[in-house]
Amino acid sequence: MRSIPARLWALVLLSAVLQLLPFPLAGPVSSPRRLFSWICLVPLLYALGSKQLAGKSAILRSAILGYACGVAWFFGNCYWVYQTMYKYGGLPEAASLGILVLFSLYLGIYLGAFGAAFASLRRYAGDRAALIFSPFLWVAIELARARITGFPWDLLGYTQVDNSLLTRLAPVTGTMGLSLIVALGNALWFWKPRKYFAGPALALCLASTTLLGHSFEKPEEVPTAAAVLLQDNLSVGADIQGQRESGADLLQNFSSLSLHPRIAPQLGSIASGSKNGPVPPDLVAWPEAPTPFLDADPTLRSALGAVARAERAPVVVQTEGTGASRNEAGRFDQFVSASFFLPDGSYAGRYDKMHLVPFGEYTPYKQLFFFAGHLLDQLTLVPGKQRRLLSENGHRYGVFICYESIFGDEIREFALHGAQVLVNLSDDGWYGDTSAPWEHLDMARMRAIENHRWLLRDTNTGLTASIDPEGRIVAALPRHVRDAIEVPFGYEGDLTFYTRHGDWIGWLCAILVVSVLIGSALQQRYPRPSAKRSRPEDGKLN
Repeated sequence: MRSIPARLWALVLLSAVLQLLPFPLAGPVSSPRRLFSWICLVPLLYALGSKQLAGKSAILRSAILGYACGVAWFFGNCYWVYQTMYKYGGLPEAASLGILVLFSLYLGIYLGAFGAAFASLRRYAGDRAALIFSPFLWVAIELARARITGFPWDLLGYTQVDNSLLTRLAPVTGTMGLSLIVALGNALWFWKPRKYFAGPALALCLASTTLLGHSFEKPEEVPTAAAVLLQDNLSVGADIQGQRESGADLLQNFSSLSLHPRIAPQLGSIASGSKNGPVPPDLVAWPEAPTPFLDADPTLRSALGAVARAERAPVVVQTEGTGASRNEAGRFDQFVSASFFLPDGSYAGRYDKMHLVPFGEYTPYKQLFFFAGHLLDQLTLVPGKQRRLLSENGHRYGVFICYESIFGDEIREFALHGAQVLVNLSDDGWYGDTSAPWEHLDMARMRAIENHRWLLRDTNTGLTASIDPEGRIVAALPRHVRDAIEVPFGYEGDLTFYTRHGDWIGWLCAILVVSVLIGSALQQRYPRPSAKRSRPEDGKLN
């Protein structure tokens, strides 16, 4: 809009860039880069608080600025969508770019809503109230993104996953509680009491916890068990060269790897002599991968049963499940599943993935992507309906698949219903060497912290790792190698506050913001007779 000054456009785009820096770009994030999380919202808040946005159209113009920031951030943060669709999904370049653009335009609505709500707070409650409640508003928008769109990817709190000081709050508040603190740190830059340096000083104190927390050591978690994690390293999409290995070859190779893994040094006495003596692993896991494994295939069940008996350990592997009866279209439902085998080789059932990947396993709002023609017709998988635990010898495993790891409020239900360890089977090969595998790892680490559970993350191309209840990676395989590793883990039975109550901090923030908005609007519309009606002055933020 012409009525919006160019400097405000520049500020919101600067905020989008700053929001990209604390997250992975194409590898792990250095501790200094995490510091940008404490200033990334400052340009956005400055723009939304500008006196040049005052007037009747303030809410609309603030919404437009917030929307522009959101579109730019999602486009940069989720650039891997293009590569996934084009290089690995087989879609034309134009269609892949169109999906990324529409994806960003759609999700940008959330920051547009943030801008509109911020302007409403300014109008009805004043500038100071808008600043005070902006951190709560930010978290309320994150909750909406998780609940409405089902895409809580890279919430602001994930920038603190390496902060051993702040992550002490995650078992109570979840990731959204950390988002609230980081958003508060950004808002404090505008606090102007008598001593004008007090606001920035407090914000800097909060920011310093990023560096201090990185070096703050938590007590070591003592492992009591060992698991063998296999890493297939199978190419996907355009990376496939030559003839794909047959299912029989894959089973033979993977069976051999499961019997002769490298031993993580951290195992110590847990696995001493495990391959030459009587101590078997407690679990063998094969990841999600582009393998032709059908859950009901008798050849697969025979081969995996043999591995389970040879290892004297339960085996979990990602397969393709089929519904028991035909659906309305006359076809059997198809699922992404995890099949489970007991140490005696018997089949013990499966878990069907409940949260599918948009554009990878199904197409949301398919009518919007008419330009892709019939290229998306193959995405016909259906979600599972039951969050089933896999049990053996008194131990209960919460197994979830790939994308499901980003839903903290859902993963906690595994621990709530008795899972003593979390197992994440994933195929991050579809992301290539983009930021996504590292972002995915950070979110999985936060699930371990929130629920105080060991998390075994088994992937196709890496990052395969054992993660302790404090979110630390205790053993891992390098990316892009086919190998297996025996890693330590433990069984935990306690329930954290977050496990019991989920995203309560997000709901509290949403209720608070809505109550303030409604209360302030009613007070403006129906002032008390004894009070002189006055309109809050605009433009005091800058």
